[in-house]
Amino acid sequence: MKIHEYQAKEILKSNGVPVPRGRVAETPEEAGRIAKEIGTETIVVKAQIHAGGRGKGGGVQVVHSAHQAQNAAKKILGMTLVTHQTGPAGRIVRKVLIEEGIEIEEELYLGMVVDRSEACPVIMASREGGVEIEKVAAESPKKIIKEWISPVTGFRPFHANKIGFGLGLELGQVGKMRGILSGFYKAFIEKDCLLAEINPLVLTKGGDLIALDAKMNFDDNGLFRHKEIAALRDLNEEDPLEIEASK
Repeated sequence: MKIHEYQAKEILKSNGVPVPRGRVAETPEEAGRIAKEIGTETIVVKAQIHAGGRGKGGGVQVVHSAHQAQNAAKKILGMTLVTHQTGPAGRIVRKVLIEEGIEIEEELYLGMVVDRSEACPVIMASREGGVEIEKVAAESPKKIIKEWISPVTGFRPFHANKIGFGLGLELGQVGKMRGILSGFYKAFIEKDCLLAEINPLVLTKGGDLIALDAKMNFDDNGLFRHKEIAALRDLNEEDPLEIEASK
């Protein structure tokens, strides 16, 4: 089961991972009110669909006032957004995420999947943030750092140190990365995730690390343990045949 970006960010935030301030809106007027409440000079309006490549398809707009945020939401809401992951039919945008703009110094990648060959989760990290990890793996595999986590001992600080220093981060930044990775792993394990991504995890000009985007997929067989996750399901984003099959 997949969830939206704003839902994944709420889960990460509850586990101590820093995310931008923001809320989801379903109308242009609501988007304008949220932008006004955020009050930052730069506001980002992001279409919420279960697919990547939203920016290239016109589903992400950077604006500089509540009025502009409302107008951007008016354009995005209801549009059929076509990306490389939606197929030619695209997806209808029913919600937008309104967030504060972040001054980005660098974009990193952070991901976690279950490595069935090793029977344990593996954390992947790269300085090639903002790029699809499949592309990085195909073109520059050495730029991906991998750290396997034993399900017996769990996540430990040395895992974060290896990843942080492997990325070339400064000592203080490695400390912040340690907290992010700890919360990231906790959310992944406790919620029965099959895949989790923060792409990009941005290093701000102020030296902070913030999850600018988030993606989480869950094991359907584990949903009976997680009523709160099952409640996040958006049937509008799923194939009708798959919905019938799941019933």
